[in-house]
Amino acid sequence: MKKSLIALAVLAASGASFAQSSVTIYGIADVWFGTTSGTNKPSQTVLESGGVSTSRWGLKGSEDLGGGLKANFLLEQGFKLDTGAVTDTTAGAFGRYAYVGFSGGFGEVRLGKVGTAYDDLNGNGHDVWDSALSSNNGVWQAYAGTGNNEIYYATNNYNGFSGAVSYALGENKTNATTATTGQVGDGSASSITSLNVKYAAGPLYVGLGYQVEKAQGGVILAAVVPATTPATFTQTPTSDLKSTRLNASYDFGVAKLVADIGHVTLGNQATNQWTLGGYVPVSTALSFSAGYSKGTDNDAAGNDTRKGYGLGALYVLSKRTSLYAGFNHNTTTDGVTSVETTNKTTAVGVIHNF
Repeated sequence: MKKSLIALAVLAASGASFAQSSVTIYGIADVWFGTTSGTNKPSQTVLESGGVSTSRWGLKGSEDLGGGLKANFLLEQGFKLDTGAVTDTTAGAFGRYAYVGFSGGFGEVRLGKVGTAYDDLNGNGHDVWDSALSSNNGVWQAYAGTGNNEIYYATNNYNGFSGAVSYALGENKTNATTATTGQVGDGSASSITSLNVKYAAGPLYVGLGYQVEKAQGGVILAAVVPATTPATFTQTPTSDLKSTRLNASYDFGVAKLVADIGHVTLGNQATNQWTLGGYVPVSTALSFSAGYSKGTDNDAAGNDTRKGYGLGALYVLSKRTSLYAGFNHNTTTDGVTSVETTNKTTAVGVIHNF
């Protein structure tokens, strides 16, 4: 009898726990039909995945631990809707995100494969829904938006102000040993340090982000020398990638203006880039967007210049399904030869959220 009562108590406690937990399957299916062409490639008709958003699916959930504290998790994988293939086969089963963490009155902590604090600002200052049709596509320099082995913390919103900081461990520190001298050298591990501060209240949004992608340190190698001569060491030089961005938007009601300014340095190379665009809602279902972007590299080899513009329209069919159409045109001018290369994309597509 006592064992039965204990079993019932365990089941009751277990049931209460399950009642406070939730798990959701979600995703985006996005595919477009159109043409691509360019200076060094022929015009081609294509059916591609991810015109506005990367096609993806995932699992997310939370458990109420009481006292305002929650345990959360998220697992997300990208895929190509035109072929069914995983977007990044080298990133594992959940190549986009995979983390667990806690949230409450203190903010939120995430541990695992997480978007960096810098990545939180991505898209807030870009036109055409920050998509493959946006003016910045093919113009802005890329950066590592997702950090493996990452510790991420975000504050709650305080009167419109919020912030986040993240640190991703490279876990790739190396050793090198020479058979002749037996000397051992150490190469430091890579890492990604990132932060942001944001203000969003009413029609105004402003965000500032900074990120340092520390390169893996060169392995220190011991020189092969006679035993009577002191060993000397050399280290392969490395450069850190540093990114800064300031973006903003203001919603006038009849139109929303967006802007983004970025600065990237890698060794002796620096890149300045910016975007200016807007969104115009024609009705509750139909909206248009357009923008212009420019990027300039400054280095000893010459100043390459990239320019692009994007045009797009989005029509909402339902809460989950929308149609879109757009055009992207970008050019790159070689700073040494002045040779210009062009890329164009014209697309119509459908995006479904589930």
